[in-house]
Amino acid sequence: MVKRSSRRKAARPRQAPEPAQNGQQQRFHSILSRLQATGSVAVDELSARLGVSVVTIRRDLDLLEQQGLLRRTHGGAVSIEPLFYEPFKKDRSFQAQVERLANEKRRIGRAAAALINPGDTIAITPGTTTAEIIRGLPLDGKVTVVTNTVNIAMELSKRKDVNVFVTGGHLQGDWFSLVGPTAARSLENMLIHSMFIGADGIDAKWGLSCFSSDEAELNATMARHARRLVAVVDHTKFSIIANWRICETSALQKLITDSGATDEIIAPFQKMGIDVLRV
Repeated sequence: MVKRSSRRKAARPRQAPEPAQNGQQQRFHSILSRLQATGSVAVDELSARLGVSVVTIRRDLDLLEQQGLLRRTHGGAVSIEPLFYEPFKKDRSFQAQVERLANEKRRIGRAAAALINPGDTIAITPGTTTAEIIRGLPLDGKVTVVTNTVNIAMELSKRKDVNVFVTGGHLQGDWFSLVGPTAARSLENMLIHSMFIGADGIDAKWGLSCFSSDEAELNATMARHARRLVAVVDHTKFSIIANWRICETSALQKLITDSGATDEIIAPFQKMGIDVLRV
């Protein structure tokens, strides 16, 4: 009688199925990207676009609302950021800043956000264009945002996946900026991977500049702690020389602007070896 071996054949290791969360995260990215581009989304449209049921989309939107990334409406969702600016709804000067070249600024912001890597520490200066960057931050990227801007801190306050460092200082200007020696001292021991700089003007010879001496001084301090400087300016800011310089043009590694910037406008920056992206 042949004795059977007590050994069993080693079972083949099963290939782990792709987690369901991966598909959900991809939908989240698609929903937020669409929301950033249009300002509002509809359940039916998202269902058709993403190839999932209406029930699934509603559940996704509910989860994103719980994370503070959008606000649910009947039949869809809208961006959450406008809610922070309700007190300024009737301020014509403020509304003019927000509405001016809004689509161009949104495109610039999305292009800048695409440069951010998981785990990065980034710095954001005040402005309507830079505000668009934080609205495109990747989900679960564990990004640290350093800012001297109150509205950016407020918009990110419900993002549990983003660490927010606010410089402190005293509030001044039309765009919620914090300035002064307290703000500057808070940056002393900090390393910033990428700094995204909005400005009142950019000139190939003079550099990036703004009309506030306090803002320029703090932004210059922040720039000295950054490994990479990225200018984010729309085409109307070129050849404008404001009173106070933030940094010299040669300090920039990248310049992101909109398609309204002509070849002639960007040529001097490219000649200096700056990577220019028009969106």
